Amino acid sequence: MPELPEVETVARALRDGTPAGAPALVGHVICSAEVLWPRELGNLTPRVFSRRISGTRVQSIGRYGKYLLIGLERPAVEDGNERLTLLIHLKMSGRLDVVPRTQAFTPHARLVWLLDDDLALRFDDARKFGRVWLVGDPAAVIGNLGPDALDVPLGAFTSRLRARRGMLKPVLLDQTFLAGIGNIYADEALHLARLHPRRTVTSLSDADVVRLHDAIQHVLLAGIAANGASFDWVYPGGNFQENFKVYGRTGRPCQTCGEPIQRILVAQRGTHFCPACQPLIG
Repeated sequence: MPELPEVETVARALRDGTPAGAPALVGHVICSAEVLWPRELGNLTPRVFSRRISGTRVQSIGRYGKYLLIGLERPAVEDGNERLTLLIHLKMSGRLDVVPRTQAFTPHARLVWLLDDDLALRFDDARKFGRVWLVGDPAAVIGNLGPDALDVPLGAFTSRLRARRGMLKPVLLDQTFLAGIGNIYADEALHLARLHPRRTVTSLSDADVVRLHDAIQHVLLAGIAANGASFDWVYPGGNFQENFKVYGRTGRPCQTCGEPIQRILVAQRGTHFCPACQPLIG
């Protein structure tokens, strides 16, 4: 599942266009919407969704955690312009591309927004797990999430962590604690911080907490700089997988100490760590 760096990479492509020549989405008018898989919609019927979004102009592209936020505006006769937000969660296999209208309808297209200038925004989702919402207030969808993992300062991170119990990795994966971290970046951050994924939160020293906060920021920014991680056709173009220290490297030597990387289950999630660099203590 795409995590914060992958979603930020998608947001950047929609905001600025791509080196391959795909145009930016910002500034375009959504002429109409074709809902090809109604279950992809999180809060509206296809008819209401299409009616509400038609005629809006894309004003901004943002991200919160693993959610894409597309700011829309519709000219209104009275009381100023109507502002809406289109929220998209890519889940397991979602892809968003600005394409010519002639390329809009593919076998895995679930939603298609027809734009001006003979363009379209296409949401491919082979596994059909993605979700799309259209709301006036984004808090209706993301209001229960914790702070964005890339924007939380050390003080807030420390106070939130000190209020938690249990093992460390499940806390990092809890989107109500921090929004945006998934299995890959949790493993990489814990290795960089030299913390075992089964360490209890209450066993962490102040120095441990500082190292963990710094490690989270480091791996997320490194992931964004590398355009995220790519594994298959679903999310191409990133190369952070070339920099993995533990994730997916079971049995291979740790690049820090040479000890073989181990894989265990933590809260039913496959978890990679170095037993020498990340001892279970505390």
